[in-house]
Amino acid sequence: MGAYKLKADFSAQIRVICSDMWKPYLKIIAKHLPQAINVLDRFHIMQKFSKALDKIRSEEAKRLRQTKQPPLLSKSRWCFLKRRENLTEKQGFKLNELLKMNLRTVKAYLLREQFQKLWDYRSPGWAGKFLDQWCHAAIFSRLEPMKDLARMLTAHRPLILNYFRAKKQFNSGIVEGLNRKINLTIRKSFGFRTLKIAKVCLYHQLGELPEPDFAHKFW
Repeated sequence: MGAYKLKADFSAQIRVICSDMWKPYLKIIAKHLPQAINVLDRFHIMQKFSKALDKIRSEEAKRLRQTKQPPLLSKSRWCFLKRRENLTEKQGFKLNELLKMNLRTVKAYLLREQFQKLWDYRSPGWAGKFLDQWCHAAIFSRLEPMKDLARMLTAHRPLILNYFRAKKQFNSGIVEGLNRKINLTIRKSFGFRTLKIAKVCLYHQLGELPEPDFAHKFW
């Protein structure tokens, strides 16, 4: 009983919580943290866009092959998925050429780039107006993955706007960064022989602690 009371006292102090759109998460947050603002993580929202865009690109590339048309979308995946500032010179040139063409993939890419402007707003009211306008345009885009995305965003509209109600101060970027570091450390290790060694390695990696001069002792 005391432990439960401690947990309840702690949860009552939580004012903001960041999550993705997984239904079990949303249900348990609504049930046990009704006083907290549930912010839908910006990273996961844009991840949905990448998946929708890549699906459209893949389907269109397949259609071009089947109809014996020029393979315009060959080796173009990362041209569309990477941020512009991270493109190589060759990828940037290819993207610029593709954007001049009347392709479904280009239309989806431009819709995604337009949606990015949402994050520039500060007011939940104005952000909501922009979101509604974007969803309306996406519904009439004739791009099924984008239409599905627009419906999903409309269904989660209040939680998306909580990002602005929370003054744009909360996202799971730090957690995602730590997860990437953990996964990279485990992959580099090719498997740890003991849990103790794994913990030491993760402490150094996540805490950016200095590495010893020698990994092994010499006798």
